[in-house]
Amino acid sequence: MIRVSVRDNDVEQALRRLKKTSNREGLFRELRQRKEREKPFELRARKKREGIRRTRKNDWKRRQEQ
Repeated sequence: MIRVSVRDNDVEQALRRLKKTSNREGLFRELRQRKEREKPFELRARKKREGIRRTRKNDWKRRQEQ
C-alpha cells in the first residue's frame, strides 16, 4: 500500500508525490492491463518485450560487475 503524508497542508505536492510513486511501482500499467482483456497476440508481444527488456537489464548488470 502506498502512503503519502501531507506536509503543511500542501495537498498538491502530496498528490504529485503519490502519482510519482504509483508510476514508479507500475500501478498505472497494471490497472490498464486489468481494465481491458488482452488479445492473445498483444499478450505474446508484451511478454516478448518484457523478456527482451529483462535480458538487456541482466546483460547490463553483468557488464557493470566486471
